[in-house]
Amino acid sequence: MPRASKAAKPSLPSQTLVVDNGAYSIKAGFVPADDATEPSCRISPNCIARARDRRVWIGSQLDQCKDFGEMAFRRPVEKGYIVNWEGEKAIWDHEFLGNDAPLKCDPHNTTLVLTEAPNSPQALQTNCDQMVFEEFEFASYYRCLAPALNAYNDIPALFSDPAPADPSLPAENLLLIDTGYSHTTITPLHHGRPFPSAIRRLSVGGKFLTNYLKELISLRAYNFMDETHLVNEIKEDVCFVSADFRADLERTWTKGSNIKPPDASIVVDYVLPDYTDRQRGFARPHDPSAAAKARRLGAVAQGPKQEDLLPLGNERFAVPELLFSPGDIGMPEAGLPEAVLQSLQVLPEALWPGLLANVVVVG
Repeated sequence: MPRASKAAKPSLPSQTLVVDNGAYSIKAGFVPADDATEPSCRISPNCIARARDRRVWIGSQLDQCKDFGEMAFRRPVEKGYIVNWEGEKAIWDHEFLGNDAPLKCDPHNTTLVLTEAPNSPQALQTNCDQMVFEEFEFASYYRCLAPALNAYNDIPALFSDPAPADPSLPAENLLLIDTGYSHTTITPLHHGRPFPSAIRRLSVGGKFLTNYLKELISLRAYNFMDETHLVNEIKEDVCFVSADFRADLERTWTKGSNIKPPDASIVVDYVLPDYTDRQRGFARPHDPSAAAKARRLGAVAQGPKQEDLLPLGNERFAVPELLFSPGDIGMPEAGLPEAVLQSLQVLPEALWPGLLANVVVVG
């Protein structure tokens, strides 16, 4: 009697979709089939927004929006974790499954690689697994820490080191600082594997800095508390990390009089968008005469056009300084340098040189 033929092994999915599901944006793309194929990476807002005309925008639809004034945002990710799958599903449907989806795929023939924040609660992990398999029905699925994938980047090229013998292997040692929207994490990795006990998390992230900048501008100039999107753009356009905080603070101090002009190398005028001719604002050198005419966002005439100016001085570097000194506003937690040292102190000292020689900042 002839033997029964073995059951055919199921074929592997034809494509792999990598999704970094951040609180502010989704970074996603298909793994190239070969080295000659260009990556299909795309960044989309991870939110559902409602404009003042009550129109609703989902994910990358915001790229077509022309008026961000007083826009309200609903984000399915809080503190780095997906807590609202109803909203997240609407965004994923638009980005990956819709007829006009930017990264359209067939879940039944796709492997999903999904990142998550460190120390995710087990209940949230279970919810995520159920949604991936039962709701979206992906063929296969791998969930991993987001920092672990950074070890597979071309790390030696960042430090001008010789290329490794096998470029497919992860970096031997890597100290990753990820400044995200919800928080900042420090993750030491050895051969691509994180040390869970050494992971440290700071409450200061992009959202916190934007909210603090909103408070400063609203206190000194005009009420911007409902203009989250605009203030976030201002932060991205003009804020910087000061190499000498005390010296820069002294340079912007006018001693409460008009006798000492502000330092023109730091103070800038930010031209606000009007959402008619300008959808995004821009910075230009500070003009004291224009600022005198346009105190607290008065209109500055330029031919037939009108411009609203927002002078910005020490706000430019005082906001990012909270990453290093959160105690400046009374937050009882360590800054970034202290958190890095706390992370290293739970590891063998033999690993310290390799980690400190390979510090990568992302976010």
